[in-house]
Amino acid sequence: MSVALLAGGEKKPLKSTPHSGENDVVELTATAIADPESVREVLGSDLGGHYILMDVQIAPKEGRKIAIHLDDFMLKTDKDGERTGPFLPGQIAGKGSIIVTQEGSGRHSGFGVGPMSIGTADITQAHTTVKSGANEKPDPILDVLKQKILPEKETETPVSGLLYFPMEKQKLKDLELIYTTTDGKLRLRFK
Repeated sequence: MSVALLAGGEKKPLKSTPHSGENDVVELTATAIADPESVREVLGSDLGGHYILMDVQIAPKEGRKIAIHLDDFMLKTDKDGERTGPFLPGQIAGKGSIIVTQEGSGRHSGFGVGPMSIGTADITQAHTTVKSGANEKPDPILDVLKQKILPEKETETPVSGLLYFPMEKQKLKDLELIYTTTDGKLRLRFK
């Protein structure tokens, strides 16, 4: 009986099954990785619990050549309307990286920093930590992030990799990945 209670009390990882969508140009398949334990499984670090990963595969339709750009992706949440683009490895673990955390329940209208923008959100405080880079040793996770990121390039063949979105404490059912292509937007829901 105690085994059943322990098993019932375990926290379920927030990793989705693969979801896909397509148009005349490309097929997109993505798996959301939304909790620190699953992020640690994939990267060897939980990135402080501040990121949601998307494991994506982009397959151009036969005879098509596409250009992959990270700024064509956006992650949105229904929970509070937050939207963000993916961060580059150097923005997460490089010298001079920025960490923004949100706490509380007051209303806050957003701002934008690089590819990240915070929409209207329920927060009392936003805490920002800036690593200046002076006298810092290279963060070993930086190489892992660089190796696993979705490559930006032109391709006629399938390409896969990770996208790192600065967003935390979200439920899979609230997430929507938006990919802007030359043939319109592909939207994947993770319900």
